[in-house]
Amino acid sequence: MNMMKLFRTQRGQAVVEFALVLPLLVLILFGVLEFGRIFHTYIVITNAAREGARLGAVGKPDSEIIARIYETAALPESDERLQITRLEPGESLRTPGTPFTVEVTYSLTPVTPLFSSFLPNPVVLRASTVMRVE
Repeated sequence: MNMMKLFRTQRGQAVVEFALVLPLLVLILFGVLEFGRIFHTYIVITNAAREGARLGAVGKPDSEIIARIYETAALPESDERLQITRLEPGESLRTPGTPFTVEVTYSLTPVTPLFSSFLPNPVVLRASTVMRVE
């Protein structure tokens, strides 16, 4: 009889401990998800900048470069979150051997409201790629 009473109180203790630890576990889970989302977006815009720089390095016009950046990022050109902040040098100044730079920024709004107080809102991600014109 004494053993049953002990078992019931331990079960209650486990529920209380779980209730105390659950918010921390949820916070860690959403932190990992938010970080993964930010990191994935950074990889996507870095790849988009690289694709744009590659087209510029082989002599394509700015309109094709911009279209490829948006296509690689899987975004419509009307999406204002993605900004192409730098395409240098201009089309007429691209001579073999000169560096061609593409810089892209993306404004990412955190999904988890709790992290909006820790992270800037929106989180601005920048990617830049430099390739030599061929």
